[in-house]
Amino acid sequence: MAQQVVMPKQGNSVESCIIVEWNVKVGDKVAVGDVLCSAETDKSTIDVESTAEGVVLALLYEEGDDVPVMVPIVMVGEEGEKVELPKTETNKEEPKEEKQETATAEDTQPEKATPPSTADKAQGSSPRARNLASSMGVSLSSVQPTGPKGRIIERDVASVAGEPLSPVAREQALEQGVQAPGRGSGMGGRVLSSDLQGKPAIATPSRMGEVSEEIQEIPVKGVRKVTARRMMESIHSTCQLTLHAQADARALKRLRAGFKSAKSELGLNKVTINDLILFAVSRTLLEFPAFNAHFLGDKMLRFSHVHLGVATDTPKGLLVPVVRNSDMLSLRQLSEETKALIDKCKEGSAQPDELSGSTFTVSNVGAFGIDAFTPVLNVPEVAILGVGGITLTPVEDEDGDIIFIEKIGLSLTMDHQAVDGADAARFLKALMDNIASIDLLLAL
Repeated sequence: MAQQVVMPKQGNSVESCIIVEWNVKVGDKVAVGDVLCSAETDKSTIDVESTAEGVVLALLYEEGDDVPVMVPIVMVGEEGEKVELPKTETNKEEPKEEKQETATAEDTQPEKATPPSTADKAQGSSPRARNLASSMGVSLSSVQPTGPKGRIIERDVASVAGEPLSPVAREQALEQGVQAPGRGSGMGGRVLSSDLQGKPAIATPSRMGEVSEEIQEIPVKGVRKVTARRMMESIHSTCQLTLHAQADARALKRLRAGFKSAKSELGLNKVTINDLILFAVSRTLLEFPAFNAHFLGDKMLRFSHVHLGVATDTPKGLLVPVVRNSDMLSLRQLSEETKALIDKCKEGSAQPDELSGSTFTVSNVGAFGIDAFTPVLNVPEVAILGVGGITLTPVEDEDGDIIFIEKIGLSLTMDHQAVDGADAARFLKALMDNIASIDLLLAL
């Protein structure tokens, strides 16, 4: 008897999934655990595994369909088995009776092509082509276009007018007093400047056309498709402004060095500078609740606890796991929880609930040598922090001397619909102070 495979429920917040790509087709044999398709939620992509063994009898949805969770998507049974398809959004409508129409002889006559008029050709020509045609008395209706999208360009007019030289070559021939060859290496035999100099011509589009080129077509799907859609929605739905600053990183470096050499039983050896930044962010947000919020257009949601999103580079693309209640975690707990979530993302085992619900996001690209950048908001969040690398920066000390100290780049993007620039500057300044005195912040 045929069995149904349903779209699995992915956490409490996911109501439907979009089928990105089918990995099987009707007639394929599948076993329990085989991946039938990949599907995307609003946060990530998932692999939908078969819960039945047999032959694929029917695929109930197509790629791109938005399928509610716990709804059948595949029928699996024995080969040749007849199966009654369950009602779905794609097959529940009864077939409509087609209306037959009788085509008249006039309808079946092919349309006669109308040659473009001179006015049409004038509109489809470049200004330089029209100027040259006017100066030489050439009608554009007699010119065969070779430019992009069928446009008449200057060389087309020159060819009709018997002008084989390019403008540059024409000026060069007059200056040097040389006799131009009857035919050059340009398109249509046009003489180029390189022909007058006796040098080999640079490959032209016509010559390049003779070279075979292999173009790889890569479909946009999975996490890349989700990221593309969400980035576009972020830019179009928000008013984003980015502030850049640098924080004194000497305390960060000093603590990091101490943690690395600490006893292993303390569990601090793996604490990174990024962990220290996350700790400082979680405490600073408590001072500025307007930035630990969601902007929903007609209202804002402010959260009493900080749920930090950590932008993570994975083999499948960008994912943002969420460290919940970051403000209540110790530095060691925050470090361990962050690393566990990042490992899940890279292994592909992160659950949708672990990738949703962030109130503020941190994106760190300092390891790539980036000093500052413009992070894109993770809507509906009000702000996102970009963290750059640590560099030696000249500053003036109390005695008026120039010294070099280590500073870390910070870039804060905020939604100007939800908060003002002055508020963002105050938040960023407080964060800089907390980072510069991170050792004191840990003692609170």
